[in-house]
Amino acid sequence: MNPIFQYIIVETVRHQYQKKRQTLSKPELDKDVFNLKIDFKHLLSNSLFIFIGVFVAGFGLKGFLLPNSFIDGGVTGISLIINKMTEISLSILIILINIPFIILGFSAISKSFAIKSIIAIILLATAIYIVPYPVVTNDKLLIAVFGGFFLGLGIGLAIRGGAVLDGTEVLAVFINRKSSLTVGNVILIFNLFIFLAGAYFLSIETALYAILTYFAASKTVDFIIDGIEECIGVSIISEKSEEIRLSIIEKLGRGCTIYNGKKGFARQGEKLKEVEIVYTVITRLELSKLKTEIEKIDEDAFIIMNSIKDTKGGMIKKKPLKNLKQ
Repeated sequence: MNPIFQYIIVETVRHQYQKKRQTLSKPELDKDVFNLKIDFKHLLSNSLFIFIGVFVAGFGLKGFLLPNSFIDGGVTGISLIINKMTEISLSILIILINIPFIILGFSAISKSFAIKSIIAIILLATAIYIVPYPVVTNDKLLIAVFGGFFLGLGIGLAIRGGAVLDGTEVLAVFINRKSSLTVGNVILIFNLFIFLAGAYFLSIETALYAILTYFAASKTVDFIIDGIEECIGVSIISEKSEEIRLSIIEKLGRGCTIYNGKKGFARQGEKLKEVEIVYTVITRLELSKLKTEIEKIDEDAFIIMNSIKDTKGGMIKKKPLKNLKQ
């Protein structure tokens, strides 16, 4: 990690520790220090995913697509089209066009997600402008396939880190919560207009290769994160189920279901211990946050995660709780 970023993170954690040390009791202080360690660990992990994702996506853009006048879907595609028509810097366009989507992300997903995303987008724009990526090939088929692959790989890794490099996903999640359209359908419709614009302003051949690039990128993203449009069913088995339930409701703004179970690990003749199992459904963009909150409460909690293709009824959307806005 860059020494400057590392210094900032360490100083931030130290400052928070010293500030709370003056007001907390010893048990509260120990728990708060433990929580800070978990936050710091997850921050490092997410930052690593984002940094690698930014570097790889920049390689896909500057090493394949940009030198050969290729375009992609999403905000990146819009930026590439405008860049070819106006010669405005691609780095500037990526930041400017993404800003409305990231602002939308504050309400559609979370404040921390939006902050991480804008940082990731600025880093991507900086990498495109500064890093001297080599031009790998001039073969159009290889450009479309591998340019899309590296771009999708970078986007997928950034999502694993809790951020996005393309604001289209944010818009898709927002529209999905307001209508019956799935996230995948929204992204497909959005990109259809981009490809039509590419065919009109550039050429039909460029638009056709853009479709191939988009499919390569989207399949790679699916492979990395198993589909951004999927919901995740999470079962949590812990003796601190009540604290976990409250954390899901208050900190994630999600609903959950509690059902009774019995721990099966017991020898013959021993009584099975009853336990409450917490079940909730969240999006993949919220999974990292959920894991962090569970680990703060019970680092030994047993967590089971299953991909869910669709949900109907009873899906509680984010509530405008005050603590979600902090």
